[in-house]
Parts: sequence; C-alpha cells; structure tokens
Amino acid sequence: MLLPMSPTDSMFLIVESREHPMHVGSLQLFQPPEGADALDVRAMFDGAIASDEVAPLFQKRPSRSITSLGQWGWQTDREFDLEHHVRRNALPKPGRVLELLALCSRLHSTLLDRNRPLWETHLIEGLDDGRYALYFKVHHALVDGVAATRMLSRMLSEDPAQRDMPAPWALRDQERRPRNPDAKGSPALPFSAVRTAIEALGEAAGLVPALARSVNRGLNEQSGSLSFSAPKTMLNVPITGARRFAAQSWPMERIRQVAKAGEATINDVVLALCSGALRAYLQSLDALPEQPLIAMVPVSLHTENSSSDGGGNAVGAVLCNLGTQLDDAGLRLRAVHESMTDGKESLKGLTPVQILAMSAIGMSPLVLLSALRLNGVVRPPFNLVISNVPGPRQPMYWNGARLDGLYPLSIPLDGQALNITCTSYSDQIAFGLTGCRRSVPHLQRLLGYLDDELGALERAVGVA
Repeated sequence: MLLPMSPTDSMFLIVESREHPMHVGSLQLFQPPEGADALDVRAMFDGAIASDEVAPLFQKRPSRSITSLGQWGWQTDREFDLEHHVRRNALPKPGRVLELLALCSRLHSTLLDRNRPLWETHLIEGLDDGRYALYFKVHHALVDGVAATRMLSRMLSEDPAQRDMPAPWALRDQERRPRNPDAKGSPALPFSAVRTAIEALGEAAGLVPALARSVNRGLNEQSGSLSFSAPKTMLNVPITGARRFAAQSWPMERIRQVAKAGEATINDVVLALCSGALRAYLQSLDALPEQPLIAMVPVSLHTENSSSDGGGNAVGAVLCNLGTQLDDAGLRLRAVHESMTDGKESLKGLTPVQILAMSAIGMSPLVLLSALRLNGVVRPPFNLVISNVPGPRQPMYWNGARLDGLYPLSIPLDGQALNITCTSYSDQIAFGLTGCRRSVPHLQRLLGYLDDELGALERAVGVA
C-alpha cells in the first residue's frame, strides 16, 4: 500500500535534481574502546550489518503512480538490501582530518537512489590518530535535521561499559509489538487523516490575517517569515551538485559566557558569529553588500516528547537580519538579538500548521526564482540558511567507543550556495559549513573568521 506523503516532505523530492541533492548528513568521530584497534571496530560494524532487522522508517522508499494521481508516497521496499545502504571506506594516507572532510564532500555530492530507501551509512577507516568515523546521510523528505540527530542519538549510550548496542537503523523493541489484528491495510483514507483535514480548514481561516501581518512586516523590514530586503550577493547564484565541507568545534562555555554577558541567547550568539565571519569573508573577496545579509533560521516544531520514528518534517522559519553592515561585533550581536526577538514575536498565536504554511510561503520565491532561472538576477528572498540543532548534552558511547565529535552537513539550495548548520554535543558546539564547490571559494577560511569573531564578541561584552 502507498502511504501518503505530506506536501512538506514531497517538496524535497519535487525540487531535487542532479545539481540540487536534497539530503542532510552527519559526520561522527569515534575513539575506539581502550585496547581495541581497527579490526575490532570493523568486527563491531560487521556485527551490526549481520542483523537483518531494520526499522520500518529505514525501509521506506518513495513512489508515485497513476493510482496516486502522480503524488509522492511511501512504500515498503520488499527487496531491501542492507549492504547497499551500509558501506565501508578507507582514507588515503596520511589520513588527516583534511582527507576525511574531502571524502565527506564527495559522498555528500552524490544523489541517493530513489529506487531504494533514501539513506546511507559509511564506516570510514584510516585516520592517522586511530579514531574512526561514520558518515550518515538521509533524504530531507524522510526526516528533518532535528529528527535525524535524534535517530543517531538513540544508538548511543552514556555508559561506556555498555555493549551489544543496536545500529541506528536497527528495529527497536517497541517496533516489534504486533499490530492490531483488526487493523487491516486499506487504500481508504484513515479517520485520523479525515479529522486532520477537517481541522486544517480551521487552520486555514487564520492564515489570511497572519499572511497580511507577515507581508506588512516584510515591507517594513521587520523579521518574520517573509523578507523583501535581502541584497544580491555572490552566494545567491545558480549552483552545481559538487559540494565542499568544512567543520570545526568550539567550547560551548565560551558561547554561554558571551550570551550571558551580552543579554542574548545562545542561538543569537551563533548567528552573530556567522554574521561576523560572513562579513570578513565577503570583505576579503571585495563582495560585501552595503545592505545587511538576511538569514533563514529554521525553527523546530518538534516537542520533547515527539518521536522521530515515523520520519517527516516539522520545521518553521524566521528570517533574521544579520547586521553585516555594522563593523562592531557588539552591535552585530544586538542587531541579531533584536531581529530574532522580533521574528519570534511574529510567530506568537500561530499553530504549528500555520507556522509551517507561512514558512512554505516564505520559501516559495526561492523555488519560483529557480524555475524561472532568475537566481543571481533579482533579489533573493534571503541570503543563506543558518541552523542550530541541539545534540546530546552528555558524552556518549557506542559499544564502548567514545563519540569525539558530531558535525552536521546540510543542503545548499539553488540560489543559496552556502549553508551553515551547528550541532551542540556535550561541552562543544560544531559548525558545519556546506557550500557549492564552484560558487563558494576558499570555504575553509570561514572557520578562521568564526574563531576571530568569537574573540571579538568576547572582547565586546567584556568576558575576554
């Protein structure tokens, strides 16, 4: 039976092309257990592959047909082959992090096969310091960044002594429970879907005034789901499918101190770091516009108790003025804080469904510009995506191997050649920069500019 796919999820399949892959990824670095070596790590990995019990989410492949009226849905892959999805890679010597990031850049550039479930995991061996890495990618139609991080976290434990732990794709105990024998598969629309459709009519009634308010805010250059003030930049051009990835971590305590002293949030500081780094980067290329850059900032609509087992996307968006025209780090932080406070205020009183709809409207100009091949010709709806995804707060282990680093890879969009995604883990925060190889030269320099900006913010708020 073809299970219906939500419009939000199907959008990521509709807009995907060879030059615009629509998957997110994660790079995890592990320190093997004490006394273990590469062969032991491979044995653990082989043991995980040996089990053929795979969670339902990881068996879903996209499909559409005449019977679905051309709409995308999900089918269970009856010929599922785990070894197609779980692969091994080895780094060339000398096996530095540089070679690791280059490999991840190539892996992240290739499309997922739509004839199979839309995910891959790669064990990467050959690091010169004895660690090993896992690169995981999954299509955005299947899960969003927050749900993907939760899925990866479920394979980990706070106990370094725990063994026989499942792989992230493994079937869990609650998924073994027998289905209700009275619940028979049927192409008929389930009652819950009918009820949801009825409720959606009520949601739609509130969209018109919400859209009017958002348009008014955009025309007055206030934050919300729409913006009409983003400048044209070198980042807002047509892109290719080739990717370049750069990543680095900083102590979370430094971010917290700046946030506390600057009377801002941690997310405000993350955005201000990106603002200063982008300003320096664009200045170095003589490409800094006079008007401030506008960032699209995803807002997760997942709750603490919501499950990622069923997949899907639950993400809204706020547009943030990054204040890149300001030459003082403290002023940039204040501009970001005021813009994000204003943007959050614009979402008050809206239901999650309405926030999703407003965010889709805000994204629609990007799709339209791409379809009309106007990227780089007219103003973009925003200049880049900057996302902050929370990860585990404690040190984590997989079968005794300590997770040393967790680095996100995301999606540059056509007309949006750079994506910055951050993931917090334990006492660190990692910045993952994913850019179009052709359109974003010297991507790694942004890491140095991020470090410089953190020091500038510390001095600006008096914690240096």
